[in-house]
Amino acid sequence: MADTEPGGTPDLRTVLPRLMQLGTLMNRSGLPQRAMKHAGADLERPGLSILLALYLGGKAMRVGEIAERMQVAGPHVTRHLHVLERRRLVRGLADPDDRRARLVELTPDGAAIAERYAATVLGWFGEALSGWSAQDRRTFYDLLLRFTDDVATFLSSLDEE
Repeated sequence: MADTEPGGTPDLRTVLPRLMQLGTLMNRSGLPQRAMKHAGADLERPGLSILLALYLGGKAMRVGEIAERMQVAGPHVTRHLHVLERRRLVRGLADPDDRRARLVELTPDGAAIAERYAATVLGWFGEALSGWSAQDRRTFYDLLLRFTDDVATFLSSLDEE
């Protein structure tokens, strides 16, 4: 198997093992669990994902919007929201645009957990990339965004078939 296609373009078959390796590294390393422990987040991963969706979104959201950001079904989010509400990490409030709808927002405790988790993970990735030049980091960031968006668009088109 050649590493490049005609014209010097990398052969995509050489990318697949690296993508698989990255997935394996992320799973086997227990990075999410380690970061949760480091951040003092005694939560199940779906609960933390809800906190992060709200934190990164920077606003209160409807359950459907949280589910969309997490790429899961609404009932999955609702089940975990009950736990988070009991722990006072999120709270529900009326949607000012539609009194029948409910918004969910982070409480200060929920925001603090999400902030500590994000700072932990970003700190670790920053350390892993510390030997990279600023230009390499920028290029990586730009290409990762483009790759993720293009793959998401492509997979979405497969769902529509």
